[in-house]
Amino acid sequence: MTIASTNTETPKETVELTVEDPDSNRRQHERVEVSLLGRCMFADQQENPCEMRNVSAGGAAIISPVKGNVGEKIIIYAEQIGRIEGIITRHTQNGFAITITASARKREKLANTLAWLGRRDVLKLRDDRRSVRRVPATTETRVTLPGGRQVDCKIIDMSKTGAAIAISERPPIGSRVNLGRLGGRVVRHFSDGVAIEFMRIMSEEEIERIIEEEFFTDGSL
Repeated sequence: MTIASTNTETPKETVELTVEDPDSNRRQHERVEVSLLGRCMFADQQENPCEMRNVSAGGAAIISPVKGNVGEKIIIYAEQIGRIEGIITRHTQNGFAITITASARKREKLANTLAWLGRRDVLKLRDDRRSVRRVPATTETRVTLPGGRQVDCKIIDMSKTGAAIAISERPPIGSRVNLGRLGGRVVRHFSDGVAIEFMRIMSEEEIERIIEEEFFTDGSL
């Protein structure tokens, strides 16, 4: 007697597993506190100055006098980063937030740039702490604000990297100003003034020489 085979086992399905790189995924969602000046172009082609803060490869907070419309496409050109495209997702007190629209390759590149900026800022803060801050012999001076207007101020202390000044009006963070012959930008507000970071368009030796000539009569910076 012949018994027919009753093997009814169905072919096993092949399942492919995709394993994501956890480091890459983490970098793309890691937010970095930065202060990057730039300009933003809205859908009407109008350009306005802006500053990028709290950035990740997926989104950013933008400080801007013009807020645009929620859902509006926007292009931002920021120092250190370059061109970024995104969509305005919500308004904030002093600007707006965006979701960045980019390919996976561009997001990875942006994440790497942000990681570098984060490491650079940590090292810079360490260097700044090592910079000796002194009260200059000449404290009464004038600061040139955006637009060229000059106002009186008093230098609280300064080093070759920046200065704290008491001033009656506080320009917005990111504003370009001049303290004597030294160009800089406002990086922080405090109760009765602002902190200025000198622009690194000159060598530290040249900045130090100008500070000594203008503010320290004994050259004891």
